[in-house]
Amino acid sequence: MDRNQLIGIVLIMAMLVGYQLLVPKPAPEAEQAGKKPAQTSQPTATFGTADNPKNTSAVASVSAVDSAAARAKFGDFAALTTGNERDVVIENKDIKVTFSTAGGRVKEVVLKDYKTYQQKPLVLVDAQNSITRLELPTNRGIVDLHRLYYQTDAQSGTVSGGPQTITFRAEVAPGQSVEQVYTIPAEGYVLNYNLKLNGLNNTVGNDNIRFFWQDQMQQYENDLANCRRSATVNYFTADENFDHLKETEASDEETISQPVQWFTFKHKYFLAGFIADNSPLQRADFKSLTPEKDSSFVKTSVADVMLPMADVKAGKGAYKFYYGPNDFQLLGSVAPEFDRNVYLGYSVLKPINKYFFVPVFNFLEKFISNYGLLIIVLVVFVKLILTPLTYKSYISMAKMRVLAPEIEAIKARVGDDMSKQQSEQMKLYQEVGVSPLSGCIPVVATMPILFSLFMLFPNLIELRQKPFLWANDLSTYDAFITFPAIPFIGSHLSLFTVLMTASSIAFAYFNNQTTPTQPGPVNMKALSYVFPLMFMFVLNSYPAGLTFYYFVSNIVTIGQQQLIRRFVDEDKIKAVLNENRKKIASGEVKKPGGFQAMLQKQLAAAEEARKQADTRRQPKPKKS
Repeated sequence: MDRNQLIGIVLIMAMLVGYQLLVPKPAPEAEQAGKKPAQTSQPTATFGTADNPKNTSAVASVSAVDSAAARAKFGDFAALTTGNERDVVIENKDIKVTFSTAGGRVKEVVLKDYKTYQQKPLVLVDAQNSITRLELPTNRGIVDLHRLYYQTDAQSGTVSGGPQTITFRAEVAPGQSVEQVYTIPAEGYVLNYNLKLNGLNNTVGNDNIRFFWQDQMQQYENDLANCRRSATVNYFTADENFDHLKETEASDEETISQPVQWFTFKHKYFLAGFIADNSPLQRADFKSLTPEKDSSFVKTSVADVMLPMADVKAGKGAYKFYYGPNDFQLLGSVAPEFDRNVYLGYSVLKPINKYFFVPVFNFLEKFISNYGLLIIVLVVFVKLILTPLTYKSYISMAKMRVLAPEIEAIKARVGDDMSKQQSEQMKLYQEVGVSPLSGCIPVVATMPILFSLFMLFPNLIELRQKPFLWANDLSTYDAFITFPAIPFIGSHLSLFTVLMTASSIAFAYFNNQTTPTQPGPVNMKALSYVFPLMFMFVLNSYPAGLTFYYFVSNIVTIGQQQLIRRFVDEDKIKAVLNENRKKIASGEVKKPGGFQAMLQKQLAAAEEARKQADTRRQPKPKKS
């Protein structure tokens, strides 16, 4: 390894070190912002307004209020500020929802088919951490409908057969009432929600209804830092634009100028969302606040939106709540573009995941219950499809090996002049009709697949808590060895990542044995051993399913190349190249054109420019 190569490797490592040291840390304001939501976790039961959020937390108990003062302040709603709280628990095949007559709201949601990483029940929403306000403008001021007490005839039970409807009714006066109506399906995660104002047109104003939702997102996966990077607020505007707050460990917030059709609080693998069925939400402010570093919860997500008053007055206040997994197969029927909550990669890569990998993965699930074996079958299937490209790449390398003696002769003839070497080598390729890109194109063609999987596997809920060999959960890293935190590596070592790295180095070794050294300032053969080590640091905290896929893919590729090698006769390839040389020299076959001819011209022009520069640098003879 010469000096230039060593300097290049040192610079690459220096960039990695610099990134770790210089990456921006969360601003102090963001950390302070994360403290505020925690202060509201102990709720009170008094009324409040949009300007006084301190007194508008979830209902826990009711303070004694002077009836005359309450009447003066809240008008006909005053009688509804006291009452007895009763819970109604309704469950279907997939979820268990606890409703409360205090507020007529969803108090708790448990996803029955999922557990936390500690194998505890997965409570997606609870009264302590999820705070809501539904502020109705009236002639006397703002009344928070989630602070009223409601009546219902519903009893706890299980939904069977068709959907079940629960109505919470707060009677303001004879013929005047507020109704919150929920419909729970026999299976699934969508709750239909209707808000009705009966006979209250003269009592309420024309301003929109404010819906405020704040949720301290709990930790459901083992890697808290990764959970924070994945947690965000997604939203879809009325003009069909999907966007989200930044997916980082730092806080972020945004005011949306466009009406919003739906929004979700996105955990790594789960969603809590709100969807407008009719007119979109008229204004939206979203926040994603990072708590203190020693906090046990992930982030505090906040949505502050406006429900159109005109819709509610007209009896069209129809909405949906979604409480469930972030599963691509389930989300498409919830709302337009709702499946975009599952990140499938950049726009170029997304079709590969959406129309190939996700359908193939779900098809294989029907027949293979072990997800490690499923990944192996997926690798073999993909490799079979790519076999023609692999074969073409190997034939290209075989041609390079056949030409290796002539390339060495060129190096001996022109010396260390890299530009001259490349120019003469291009002439040789043209003489025998070989394109230097023919071996690169198959490799480049496989790169989108590798990058697509890199985006897909961290977001694939199907791998969550699926064990294989020593890995308890293929959706996260397999901490085979743990130790105190070390820079670049962390506090664990993933065995699947180590195996992936070893197989990558083995693949580079076999590949280098059959690939001639190309001229250039950097020894690519040496770098082929360095890059796997660099990727080991990057992928050490990625899902075990991803690194296992890469490991199996490397093994299958090595086997493919060894098998192809048995069927390739390099003597025949040499004879074909010599025949091409004769035909091109005689004019029977034209020299390759296109990119190769252009590259040859560029190299020739560069060589000519170099010669002219050398001539100008030569000292002129002195005049006598």
